[in-house]
Amino acid sequence: MPQFLFQAKSIDGKEQRGTREAESESQLARALHQEGFVLVKAVNAGGSVDRFAFLFARGVSLKEKIFFCKNLQVMVLAGLSLPRAIGILAEQSGSRSFSKTLSQVKESLTKGNQFSFALGQYPEIFSDFFRSMVTVGEETGTLGNVLAIAADQMEKDYALKSKIKGALVYPAVILAALIGIGILMLATVVPQLAATFKELGTELPMTTQFIIGLGMFMEKYWWAAIGIVLLFVAVLARLIKTRRGKKIFDDLMLIFPVIASIVRNVNAAYTLRNLSALVGAGVSLPRALVITSDTVGNCNYTAALLIIEARVKKGEKFSEAIKDFSHLYPAVMIQMIAVGEETGETSNILIKLAEFYENEVDEQTKNFAAVVEPILMMIIGAAVGFFAISMIQPMYSMVDAI
Repeated sequence: MPQFLFQAKSIDGKEQRGTREAESESQLARALHQEGFVLVKAVNAGGSVDRFAFLFARGVSLKEKIFFCKNLQVMVLAGLSLPRAIGILAEQSGSRSFSKTLSQVKESLTKGNQFSFALGQYPEIFSDFFRSMVTVGEETGTLGNVLAIAADQMEKDYALKSKIKGALVYPAVILAALIGIGILMLATVVPQLAATFKELGTELPMTTQFIIGLGMFMEKYWWAAIGIVLLFVAVLARLIKTRRGKKIFDDLMLIFPVIASIVRNVNAAYTLRNLSALVGAGVSLPRALVITSDTVGNCNYTAALLIIEARVKKGEKFSEAIKDFSHLYPAVMIQMIAVGEETGETSNILIKLAEFYENEVDEQTKNFAAVVEPILMMIIGAAVGFFAISMIQPMYSMVDAI
């Protein structure tokens, strides 16, 4: 009986990975479903797949994948054979690991395997979304057109991520500058003022004592301070990667006033864009929902899509199943999906909605700096004010005493 390397998720977001024997991928999916899990990825371990490669990503950038998909689409439509096209792209790739993977994909194709099967040996590089699109293209004989849709989808994904990262650069730079200036002041200015206060024998308020104590610590043990900051960042990053830590972080992202609206629109755009591409290519809605659940970043949306998939599989309408998640998805989106189901234009409606929410994210990220700037000014003002009052107050006390 063949063995499968698999990745599965439960409705509550719990993830399971490992190896299991099954007669087929569908039997594995049924077995996991009985245990409360939905199969996300499965690879026959009897092939040339590397077990460790399945468990750990190799770090091929999204930009590299877009380049591959777009160029492969052009070559396929131009009439080049798939193995030859893959071979050319392997030579052109700037990533050594990706080039090696493409060479192995070419070798698998020359042995008579299907393209989707060859890609399936590298799930850590080629997403379930991309492999499903390729499968549809092979079955319908429209691989070139399907690759064009997949490339467009990845470009939209890349553009969306770039906008979000760009919006975060300004506040990140300001906060980094604030922390740097604060550390410099504590390590250089505060110790000098502390020596002056000590000579004069001035009684210091609690706030001043706190700042002087922090400054003396920074002057003597600056290396320990850097270590504490790095340790804090490492622990925080580690906690966010745990299931419970990620759940707390994702919950906070949905209630934080400035960010919550952007997070909702980004996840709505991801959901709609992926569903529209998959359903438009011929993938069944339940399968499209499972694949999409693996692409959204927020675990609340992952759990919601898996619940919706289970209900749709039982015969419930998509628009009815998604209604229970109006706290995650906008009411207009839910109503438009219902209209799409009634008119038989679900795929087109999903595309138009995806474009609408992508534009919303574009506008929000453009205005993000203007919204965050007053908040940053308040934080900086409070920090500077606290420092100034704490250090000037003893000076006023000395003047009054004179």
